[in-house]
Amino acid sequence: MKLSNIIALFLLSISSLVAQVEQLSRYELVLGNYDGAEDFKVASLEEDGLLIYRKVEIAGDDRLHLIKVDTSLSESWQGYISVAKNLTISHIRLRDKVVYTLFKSANFITGNFQLLASSVVNGNYKVYNIENFIPFNPTEFIITDKGAMLGGYFNYRPLVLFYDFSTNRARVLPGFFNEPGELTQVKQSADGTVDVIISSKNYERKKSLWIRNYDAGGDLIKTTILEPEDNKHLIFGRSAKMPNNEQVVAGVYGSRDSEYSRGIFVAEINAAGEYRTTYYNFGDLHNFFSYMKANRERRTKERIERRKIKGKKIRFSYRFIVHEVVPYGNQYLMLGEAFYPRYTYANSRSGGFGYYGNPMMRSDRVFDGYQYTHAVIIGFNENGKLIWDNSFEINDVKSFELQQFVKIAPESDRITLLYLHNNLIRTKTIQGNQVLEGKTTDPMKTRYDFDLVKERDTQKSKLDYWYPNHFFASGVQVVRNQAHESSYRKVFFINKLKYQ
Repeated sequence: MKLSNIIALFLLSISSLVAQVEQLSRYELVLGNYDGAEDFKVASLEEDGLLIYRKVEIAGDDRLHLIKVDTSLSESWQGYISVAKNLTISHIRLRDKVVYTLFKSANFITGNFQLLASSVVNGNYKVYNIENFIPFNPTEFIITDKGAMLGGYFNYRPLVLFYDFSTNRARVLPGFFNEPGELTQVKQSADGTVDVIISSKNYERKKSLWIRNYDAGGDLIKTTILEPEDNKHLIFGRSAKMPNNEQVVAGVYGSRDSEYSRGIFVAEINAAGEYRTTYYNFGDLHNFFSYMKANRERRTKERIERRKIKGKKIRFSYRFIVHEVVPYGNQYLMLGEAFYPRYTYANSRSGGFGYYGNPMMRSDRVFDGYQYTHAVIIGFNENGKLIWDNSFEINDVKSFELQQFVKIAPESDRITLLYLHNNLIRTKTIQGNQVLEGKTTDPMKTRYDFDLVKERDTQKSKLDYWYPNHFFASGVQVVRNQAHESSYRKVFFINKLKYQ
């Protein structure tokens, strides 16, 4: 065989191992120069397409503007629905080809909500008025076979409100506390039941996780309490049901009552509510520090080994949030992201004068968003034993709200991690602890060949799951003409991406 043929076969075999993210099509809405023009948002309708929505004012009336597109990004229908002026869009969920849009009070004068149920097929809708005497901001929202569940806080205490579609009445679900706590997850399982996970202090003042399981009608089935071992606190956790019908809860733990975590914990819970918890210090992970520059990573790992040899404890403190726990063959995956809060300091006069008569100044600390550092993905076996871990550096991403940036595209022999920032799709393909393809960067495709989009010209961009092997990217861009940069259009865009 000729050398050239051998090289060609080698390159072909290498390329077959590496996943590709293909950009299939693009949708654009040209925006006007009026306020609120860029407030379009997108919700996945899975194989039925996407729903584009925003609240607008027309002739003095507030309306919900809906646009339905199919999976080829072709418009199916669009329309306007009148809504009350004091309402804002809180959440959107899809169930059985019906889109449920939850509206909340903009000023929290009342605890009432409005729920709009729109048909994916033709846009026909029905309105539910949810009367509630407890004003709260919903952070969680799901739809069951029998009603809607809204999770949030009242006076720093978590609660979940259930609205029954058959009786048109709302009630607070049983089993919540008089003590402050954190509502970490409201998740529906394939069997129709709902798990509500709350982090709160137990009678020993250690943070524990209460997992309350409800049926589709909001009746409490059982409660499982995950207690930490000595000198540990369970800060945050997310749940998933495994194919063997066991429940897995993965999250972060700390050594004291703090938002900073020391590592990862995994708990497997059987049908009887019995559980086993395993803890992994961040220093136990093989690739947790791979986001660092090479010399810093080397020094960090050397310090870990020296402390292990001397029998000393390994202590690292990170702000870390777990986003996903999902089955993966005979394993399950946990995906989380590390971040830290940033602050700016502005000097201002305090109103007094110093010893020499100069105005006294004070430094005001102002929150400037969460800076993300890296994502971590871990594979566990069915017994909760850590098999492998990997990481993905997150560059330049800052957000004023905690949200998931890195998404996963798993296949049987590889996993691709990807996120969108400043018009660039950044990807990394791994296989366990190994890296099949390091970080690659590809610009978002434009609609026309002569279009030009600079990094600074993209705003509010996000990447999200759509339907199997597909993602969608959306945001606002200023698109320029390569030949005449003074000629431009401002658009809301959606790009369809396929992972293969």
